[in-house]
This record gives sequence, structure tokens and C-alpha cells, in this order.
Amino acid sequence: MRKVYSKIESISGNVISVKATDVQYGELARVSTTYGDTLAEVIKLDGDLVSMQVFAGGRGISTGDEVRFLGNPMRVSFSENLQGRIFDGSGKPRDNGPELTENLITIGGPSVNPAKRIIPRNMIRTGIPMIDLFNTLVESQKLPIFSVSGEPYNQLLSRIAMQAEVDLIILGGMGLKYDDYLFFKEELENGGAMSRTIMFVHTASDPVVESLMVPDISLAVAEKFALQGKKVLVLLTDMTNFADAMKEIAITQEQVPSNRGYPGDLYSQLASRYEKAVDFEGSGSITILGVTTMPGDDVTHPVPDNTGYITEGQYYLKNGRIEPFGSLSRLKQQVNDKTRDDHRAIMDGMIKLYAAYKSSVEKKSMGFNMSQWDEKLLKYGKQFEKGMMDLSVNIPLEKALDLGWEILASCFEKDETGLKTDLINQYWPEGK
Repeated sequence: MRKVYSKIESISGNVISVKATDVQYGELARVSTTYGDTLAEVIKLDGDLVSMQVFAGGRGISTGDEVRFLGNPMRVSFSENLQGRIFDGSGKPRDNGPELTENLITIGGPSVNPAKRIIPRNMIRTGIPMIDLFNTLVESQKLPIFSVSGEPYNQLLSRIAMQAEVDLIILGGMGLKYDDYLFFKEELENGGAMSRTIMFVHTASDPVVESLMVPDISLAVAEKFALQGKKVLVLLTDMTNFADAMKEIAITQEQVPSNRGYPGDLYSQLASRYEKAVDFEGSGSITILGVTTMPGDDVTHPVPDNTGYITEGQYYLKNGRIEPFGSLSRLKQQVNDKTRDDHRAIMDGMIKLYAAYKSSVEKKSMGFNMSQWDEKLLKYGKQFEKGMMDLSVNIPLEKALDLGWEILASCFEKDETGLKTDLINQYWPEGK
């Protein structure tokens, strides 16, 4: 039986302190208050003074409340029964379903030894041309979606969740508005994808500490499913809310702030989550897509800035579209030579012409004379944005490649595209 401590030394926001011995960092404790029991996690050890972050917040806790340490870190139940279920940031059911208590696994463990990893080699199809054709998502990749607040990044994630060719989707929501939570729930249910989805959702009204739990719970469950041979796609939104929760707790602990008030270990905290992306030899894989909102569209903000050093590229979501410039999948070269022999040529050729279209738009806005070539580029740019960049477009890669040829043929002569003659002879639409 673990010892019960009945004197709380201090209460500061969501952090309480007691004098205790034989306690480990990260250990859970149960705090019994007049309002009921709540869990707390050990976040600081200073001699015999133990500081804990209370999951339900410090409100309602008095110095005479009882604290009992449980002797184990935060754990979550793991089984097939998780599929189709919705939980909060501490692993409690949010969907009125039964609480799962069997086969508990520890969260927040180490990432896989880099020497044991295999080189990513499989494409994940999403049905979104700006991803599949131009910046292919690769199994076991870790990619952020850089976005400004107000962009449809949650709509993009829900589409990827419904259409990605994977075995299991784990959606981790941090600081979600309740409307966004309901949106994900309804979209996945209506799209028939809920049965292969597990949701861990922290809403903006929930205790801030649960926001920190969401990536760790999501990735611990993902790892177990991946070891069973499943291709798991982990969707996290929004990692800036996760970093802000870290910042809030660091301030409560009176840590010395770093860049813009964020804690000094921001980089390693983000990296320890993203590095969980892995492809297990002879088994499954974990792929991570994490939304990172950029306050004020500032890519030098500490959260997107640090994220860029950790991940393998990024998708830029701007004006409701994935921008071709700035978006990058560093691993696409591993897979886009195995799809169709015109994939790389169409990808490079269309982006080159789109860049030329942007120059023509600039010339037109400044009142320059438009040449015949400029007019062709203007026509092409509009078709490219409508056919490829619009996020409502939902076609498989092969159809996207065929559409690429159709767009080129409707705007240019064969010798104006800059593509190889043998590819033009093979794929140029008949009668064009």
C-alpha cells in the first residue's frame, strides 16, 4: 500500500507541491479533493519537495487534501477495442462508451533506435493531387502542415483521414474548439472512416496539462499497432497549442524562458514526438502529419522554426490551398520513380510553368504588355489552380497525371512544355 500525504505545501495555478520520498519523475498521483479525485503527474523533484501538475487544474484543491502516489507513470489501455472510440487527453472516454482498463501500456517511451530503422520506400496515397503528384507523402515520414489561423487545415486533415491508404488513423487534437471536435467526429462517421480511427481529443475548455498528453498517448498506441503489422497514420492538430501548453506550465514552474517565452527544451520536446515516425522491418509503420499554426504567418516563430529542423519537409497551407512553392516532401524521391514513368517529368514541368505564370501575373498587374506566351501562361495558371490546387479535387494519382497532360495540351504546343519527346509521344492526349 502506497503512503498517503495529507499536507500540500503549495498550490500555484495547476501545480501543487508536497514533501514526499521514494517518488519518481513522471509518476502519477491521485489527489482526493472535496470535489472528487483527480490525477496529477510529477514534473519536478527538488530534494524531498515534489511538484505535480494536476490534470483537472488547481481550482478546488486545498492544502489539507490527500495525495497518494501510484507508483507508475501515465498509462493507457491498448487493444483492438480502441478502434472507433473517442477519448480525452488523459485516456478517459469522451464518447460515453465503457472505460478501458486492460493491458495498460506506458506512454512517452523512447523513440526507435535510428540504426534499426529502414529507409522509407512506400507511398501513401491520399487522393489530393498537390500531395500525391507534387509532394508525395511517404510511409514513416514526419511532416508538418504549416498554416495560418483560419485556414481549412482541419478539413484537410479529415480528408486525409478518410482517403489515406492506411490501416489505422489516430487523430490527436490539442486545444480544439468544440465545433472542430464535432466536425471531425461527424465527418469521419459520415465518411465511414470512424471504424478504423481512434481519437484522443483535448478541447480548449479542458485542463491544459491534458494537451501535453495527447501526442504521447496517440504515439504510444500507434507504436503498438505498428508492431502488430498495421500502417498507422497519426494526425496531430495543433502542435502550436501543444507548445503553448508547455509554455504555460514552464511559466508556472518559474523556468527561465527562452525565445518568446517558450521553454529552452522546446526543440527536444517536439523532436521526441516527431521522431516516433518509423517503418519497422517486416512489420507496420507510423507516419506523422502535424498541423503547426504560424501566429501572424511568421515562419520564424519558435514553433514552426524548430519544427522545420526536425521534420522531412512541410506542406504550406495558404489561401485554402497547398502552395507549390515552399511545400516540400524531402522523401518523395524515394517513391515517385516507382509510380509511373512520367510522374517526375510532369511534377517538375508543371511547377516550372506555374512559376512562369506567377511572373506573368506580376507583369500584368504592373501594366506591361502581354505577349502571346504570357496569355498562354495565364490560361494555364488558372487551369492548374482549379484542376490541381483546389482542395476539393479528389482523384487518384494516375488520373492526376492524365489531367496534367490534358491541362498542358489545352494551353501549349508540344514543344513549349519542355518535356521529353518520348514522354510526349506516349502521353500527349490524342487530337490535341
